[in-house]
Amino acid sequence: MRLEQPRIPPLEPEQWDADVSRIMEPFVAAGSDHNVFRTIANHPDLMRRWLVFANHVLFKSTLPPRERELVILRIGFLCGAEYEWAQHRIIGLQTGLDEAAIESTRRGPSTPDLNELDRLLLTATDELHEDAFISEPTWTALSGHLDTRQLMDLVFAVGQYNLVSMALNTFGVQLDPGLRGWED
Repeated sequence: MRLEQPRIPPLEPEQWDADVSRIMEPFVAAGSDHNVFRTIANHPDLMRRWLVFANHVLFKSTLPPRERELVILRIGFLCGAEYEWAQHRIIGLQTGLDEAAIESTRRGPSTPDLNELDRLLLTATDELHEDAFISEPTWTALSGHLDTRQLMDLVFAVGQYNLVSMALNTFGVQLDPGLRGWED
């Protein structure tokens, strides 16, 4: 973790007013009232609006879940967002990523034995992170695997989790109990 203590502490349930309680209700019901949500709950208006976009990227995207998680893990790693990477490692395993694929998100597109699509997704993520642009060769090759909407969702997934990684790092969101960080 970049910070050993949060700069913006997550709100404890006894600190929630009626507005925050309404926002947090589905997370509590799902057992996912994680530090990320309890931290962003410090700004309920922001959280409410951000959740609309985050919901699209995570649950309504045309990018298949396995591929989505591969790029989310890669951008989290590139941004040094241990919380993001640890949280999405679990989600990635649930969507069909195996330990080798998860390790490839740390090693990058030069990881041996990657299939073509995984290599292209990691390359596109690296290019977006480095230059805010997917190169023509990568775009053309990805177009052989993904349709227009999937390509758009790919860019927005990387962008969304780049933003989330910046927030997590800057706010000092700490690992939730049971999460495995970089060294575990």
